[in-house]
Amino acid sequence: MAAMSFPDPVEQPYEAAQASAAALAAATGADRHDIAIVLGSGWKPAADQMGEVAAELPMTDLGGFPEASVQGHGTSVRSIVNGDRRILAFMGRVHLYEGHHPNVVAHAVRTAVRAGCSTVVLTNAAGGLRPGMWPGQPVLISDHVNLTGRTPLLGPNDDRIGPRFPDMSTAYSPRLRDLARSVDPTLEQAVYGGFLGPTYETPAEVRMARTLGADLVGMSTVIETIAAVHAGAEVLAVSLVTNLAAGLSDEVLDHDDVLAVAAHSAERMGGLIAQIVGRT
Repeated sequence: MAAMSFPDPVEQPYEAAQASAAALAAATGADRHDIAIVLGSGWKPAADQMGEVAAELPMTDLGGFPEASVQGHGTSVRSIVNGDRRILAFMGRVHLYEGHHPNVVAHAVRTAVRAGCSTVVLTNAAGGLRPGMWPGQPVLISDHVNLTGRTPLLGPNDDRIGPRFPDMSTAYSPRLRDLARSVDPTLEQAVYGGFLGPTYETPAEVRMARTLGADLVGMSTVIETIAAVHAGAEVLAVSLVTNLAAGLSDEVLDHDDVLAVAAHSAERMGGLIAQIVGRT
């Protein structure tokens, strides 16, 4: 499909998601997928634990996806067979701080829902705020505070995607969190504070986030969660704590260190996600 003819996900989010879902079906030979997984910074090796790869292609081949420009984020999408389920694994994501419109950030999850996915699993690397959190710790997100100042629902609502005023009171599915804890009862739950980035948070911003109820901070996930819930999908989100947030230790925050911690834990996390997916 020529780039000129592809629907713009900013102006035509529904048509763009439909077109990308159709391109996915044609490229993979799968009429539908069941579960979508978005892999955050350093999580790419986790995909190898999720099942048999039936197809892999560049995200840009689906239309509506810009090239990823952040180290640690892939640029492909995998169709994975896990038992009788088809998993759609996005090997990375784009972010608001790259200059993208929220509808572009949300395009992956909207495409997944149009492709048949009723469950969306979001992963990320995050800074830990709660006392006792440690680098390498997986944490279930139970709620979020959107500090980005952005939303993928701004502007005229398209009822084909979802309602004008979606309920966000259980955005992070209690059922899926209970299921995850049945796989690993040691999993803690926490509130995620989503910042715009790309700067890491200042110590004062960390104190603000803690006052607002956040236990984790990061630069992704909230836009995708809003879009997925709006579209009617169940959301499970897992943060991998890769560092303590600014002001909570003497360490200088560095993206390479974040990737190193994530890479060390990614295969174990992939096994955890695969078990959770197997029970959904």
